Amino acid sequence: MIPNKEEILKVVTFKTSRSGGKGGQNVNKVSSKVELILNIDEAEFLTGEEKNRLKLKLEKRIDSEGLLHIVSQEDRSQLLNKEKTIVKLIDLIRKSLQVEKKRKPTKIPKSVIEDRLKNKNVNAFKKESRKKPNLD
Repeated sequence: MIPNKEEILKVVTFKTSRSGGKGGQNVNKVSSKVELILNIDEAEFLTGEEKNRLKLKLEKRIDSEGLLHIVSQEDRSQLLNKEKTIVKLIDLIRKSLQVEKKRKPTKIPKSVIEDRLKNKNVNAFKKESRKKPNLD
């Protein structure tokens, strides 16, 4: 189940710091970089199976303590960056919980094989006719 914003805010913690990049002197004064930290084990809105699937899919993004970190520092506003981290988290959960369909192998139709062989013969004949005649 995809959580809503209120459910996420109950479980996550935010850490702010000064961000780099655009902003001039504002960067030196304001802590606009926001880091969202989620402990997947404590997320009440996820079932046990969903937690396991998230841990498998996001294992490279989860640190040694089992915490998922999402950072945003694109805007000059701390509030906007906070909103963006929440949106990123929801999107990440949605993509990670989506079950991929198993691919069904298909057979190549006979007509496709016949067309390919016919084209090969036409090209072979074309190239053969370009050769100089053998006068032996």
